[in-house]
Amino acid sequence: MKQTFIKNRVKITRIEKREDLTQGKLAKLVGVTRQTMNLIETQKYNPTIRVCLLISEYLRTSLDELFWIDDSSDGGV
Repeated sequence: MKQTFIKNRVKITRIEKREDLTQGKLAKLVGVTRQTMNLIETQKYNPTIRVCLLISEYLRTSLDELFWIDDSSDGGV
């Protein structure tokens, strides 16, 4: 069975677009803990679609610019 990974650019986008927005501040805005936001940014946790949409809104970017499916680990099949 093909394994699918969700990748994201949350940390990079947060720093590029909202330099003043810390991980903790973004977490509070979207209703998660700073620890959860850290897991999201380090790609160790896939957030709900609600959290994804809120992150996208606060970072003023589209959802597909922040999150995408990476199945390249399966050899391109």
